[in-house]
Amino acid sequence: MKLPLILLVYLSVLRAGAQTGQTASSLELVQTIPLPGVAGRIDHFGLDVKGQRLFVAALGNDTLEVLDLKAGKRIRSVPGCSEPQGVVYVPGNNRIFVANGRAGTVSVLDATSFKRLKSLGGMEDADDVRYDARAGLVYAAYDNGALAVIRAGTAERLADIQLDAHPEAFELEKHGGRVFINVPNAREIEVADRQRGKVIAKWPMLELRANFPMALDDPDHRLFVGCRQPARLVVLDTATGKRLTDLPLSGDCDDLFYDATRRKIYASCGEGFVDVFSQAGANHYQRMARVPTARGARTSLYSPELNEYFVAVPRRWDQKAEVRIYKTL
Repeated sequence: MKLPLILLVYLSVLRAGAQTGQTASSLELVQTIPLPGVAGRIDHFGLDVKGQRLFVAALGNDTLEVLDLKAGKRIRSVPGCSEPQGVVYVPGNNRIFVANGRAGTVSVLDATSFKRLKSLGGMEDADDVRYDARAGLVYAAYDNGALAVIRAGTAERLADIQLDAHPEAFELEKHGGRVFINVPNAREIEVADRQRGKVIAKWPMLELRANFPMALDDPDHRLFVGCRQPARLVVLDTATGKRLTDLPLSGDCDDLFYDATRRKIYASCGEGFVDVFSQAGANHYQRMARVPTARGARTSLYSPELNEYFVAVPRRWDQKAEVRIYKTL
């Protein structure tokens, strides 16, 4: 028996909703903060949890955008950056470290006045940055293959960890001394010992290429890697480097975050979705939602302290630059 046209339309809508997946079990859009005048690519975020300030590396605009999350508005646009890519906030001394790709520097800013206190040079294509609060160290990815190790308190460059090619995202073990680094041009993940300052293992990606974003489930010893060619989410055992599984992923993924409380993985993808994966045990994963965002919205940040997830939307044609804030459910 043929179904009435109205029922067919209704079923189609239900199927589309299941595919895009903006469900009550994923993410809820609660706020949007405009970035007027910001053009070009937007790269990574930094966060001042206590002060509820979000720092946005506006790469194409050569600025650092400062958002007041309580007020829901931008409060400062800091000029003088040079293709800012990575940014991290260090609460102990109220400093911001900004990696400037074009200038090849890591700038140190006072997080109140935004005055530039120091600039560390010699880091061509400075990219992602991470802060190790336990050791008081900032790590900065740069050049054709290195991580710079910087003392956060003095902004003194202490050492470099040499790699095979340009590093992209990397993750620091919280309960160990290793750092896992995506090195897409070498088609591998490199594992370095932070104390010894050297690579101790290399895990080949084989047929999977363009491994840019990364997230870590430290207690379960699982590493999540986003690949673009083909678009897959890869799960590895950090004890052995063995690939446990890989799952379909939306295109042009650039950031991954692991939510330990909800046992979920958030993947922001430039195709126009945030893919949400659920973890049912250390070896079982499934994509539970594809939350629609916007074309080019591929960088993001998850805050477990605020229970919020931030997505950067770049300006494109009639699409305005903004940051979308989702509550994690």
